[in-house]
Amino acid sequence: MKINQTIMKINNYSFLLIIFIFFDIYSEIKIIFGHFTFHALYFAFLRHPLAFFMIFTFPYLNMKLNKIKLFN
Repeated sequence: MKINQTIMKINNYSFLLIIFIFFDIYSEIKIIFGHFTFHALYFAFLRHPLAFFMIFTFPYLNMKLNKIKLFN
């Protein structure tokens, strides 16, 4: 079985992206899980809009990357 290097790069990219996203919002997640209020959730979205956008769009991004891998 031959391992495609492009697939490995895309998997590493996805893995690193999700780690950096959760590293960015770690403190906000602790606050939200510790004392959930809608106010805390609102300010978490305001302080880290790109991280939350990536979390919500990650399944779509991963699906598109997997389709690209199939064609290579």
